Amino acid sequence: MARLAQTAGLSDVQSEILATVRQFVDKEVIPHAQELEHADTYPADIVEGMKEMGLFGITIPEEYGGLGESLLTYALVVEEIARGWMSVSGVINTHFIVAHMISRHGTEAQKQHFLPRMATGEVRGSFSMSEPDLGSDVAAIKTKAKRTDDGYVIDGSKMWLTNGGSSNLIALLVKTDEGAEKPHQNLTTFLVEKPEGFGEVAPGLTIPGKIDKMGYKGVDTTEAVFDGYKIGADMVLGEAPGRGFAYMMDGVEVGRVNVAARACGIAIRAFELAVEYAQQRKTFGKAIAEHQAVAFKLAEMATKVEAAHLMMVNAARLKDSGARNDVEAGMAKLIASEYCAEVTQDSFRIHGGYGYSKEYEIERLMREAPFLLIGEGTSEIQKTIISRGLLREYKSRS
Repeated sequence: MARLAQTAGLSDVQSEILATVRQFVDKEVIPHAQELEHADTYPADIVEGMKEMGLFGITIPEEYGGLGESLLTYALVVEEIARGWMSVSGVINTHFIVAHMISRHGTEAQKQHFLPRMATGEVRGSFSMSEPDLGSDVAAIKTKAKRTDDGYVIDGSKMWLTNGGSSNLIALLVKTDEGAEKPHQNLTTFLVEKPEGFGEVAPGLTIPGKIDKMGYKGVDTTEAVFDGYKIGADMVLGEAPGRGFAYMMDGVEVGRVNVAARACGIAIRAFELAVEYAQQRKTFGKAIAEHQAVAFKLAEMATKVEAAHLMMVNAARLKDSGARNDVEAGMAKLIASEYCAEVTQDSFRIHGGYGYSKEYEIERLMREAPFLLIGEGTSEIQKTIISRGLLREYKSRS
């Protein structure tokens, strides 16, 4: 049989891209991931390598300097990168979401201004919805943008910005009070340009510093504090106040496919580590892989990896077709993140006491996998989205 997580029907170009990325991951990411992750060091050299390969512009249309590839291609690239080190996939994930939002909803002037530089990685994006007192209830956002004669003034605090310090563009969702009855129709997305770094990076905008996390190290996760920050009306995404929530949800929808891909990547790596260790480690005169308890565990892990990969691919292909995929993306994110946590823990158990040592890669994966249960919406949020879609599709006629 073929190795796990193979994808049927790929073009020669897609296969070549994936082969190049896998080689890059094996040579440039995996050998350095442990040291960089334990030191919580930004992977600058790896990021430069991704720039050279054009990965920052993989889905940006060719007319703006990108590769013009599909969501499926991008998701499979992310799966490969996350297999090496999830934090590296985080560097391009929010960038990809912001580029997608600008490509789909930006004005032509905004596309011309941002996309060519985003394609090269000169401009790198971050994505901001959440706030310190805000979880999944996005419509309850408190950060406000007040209209002035020459633009807007933004006040409030945002939370959990991946690449908050290393990015120079933030897609920012705030309240603008458009007078609509529905709260989510009073939200607007701004494109905030800023310098890289921490502290007061621009008048009225402070990036306090990195949040110390259990895992997902290397990539910076930050707050963003706006205090009288002035921005022009031309930086409203699509020049459409009140449409911000819809634009962000479109971004989150592709982001959920991305998180599913990251979960698949970690699960694949956890399985690879387990199946290799199980054939090397011997007890009672034979490799532990030959003991039925371990062999059955490997079978279960492999099946979960394959199922998650197939659901992720299906959700990506559906989005690429132009069809609505909120249910399928939710399903893919739900099963991939849950299976990732289970497969990683099973790999940890197969490693025994060595799995608890920081010398072994599985220890890092054990700290990374839980993040995917939360990112782009918890499992409970995914179930809400899925159930609503099912009830919409199977509406009772009685």
